[in-house]
Amino acid sequence: MRREEKSDIINSLAETLKEYSHFYLTDTAQLNAADTSALRRKCFENQIKLVVVKNTLLRRALEQTGLEVGELISELKGATAVMFSNNGNTPAKMIREFRKSHPKPLIKGAFVEESVYTGDNLIETLAALKSREELIGDIIMLLQSPAKNVISALQSGGSKIHGVLDTLSKK
Repeated sequence: MRREEKSDIINSLAETLKEYSHFYLTDTAQLNAADTSALRRKCFENQIKLVVVKNTLLRRALEQTGLEVGELISELKGATAVMFSNNGNTPAKMIREFRKSHPKPLIKGAFVEESVYTGDNLIETLAALKSREELIGDIIMLLQSPAKNVISALQSGGSKIHGVLDTLSKK
């Protein structure tokens, strides 16, 4: 590969890293063609961009973007496929579901919500992470709950007060 081609690939990877807010480093080695095709199809269905890349080119693209990926650099060994997503937990959920019938992909590491996760043992943790939108929804629900309780208490109490006043007025 010529230097210009490498430079183009690095720039393309850097743009993709800037475009997507989350990415997973996975090991898809030893998957046969049918399994790889099924994995790509699952990724497409879940709006995940899957790219198989050389480790040195990805390392240079990460350096170019200036992302603080820390320990992920040390995970760039062997065959690496990168899953890009705008939702932090979607790739982990998809991998967990895919591994029910296939041995791979294994998670080498992930960059989710500006945090670094390394190791395949964190798949359940990554799948359980809530997206920013889900967290905002939870906060809104928690804020609405006390207000709903007060309103319902006032509404139910209103009929009681009315009954007491009605009884007192009749006496």
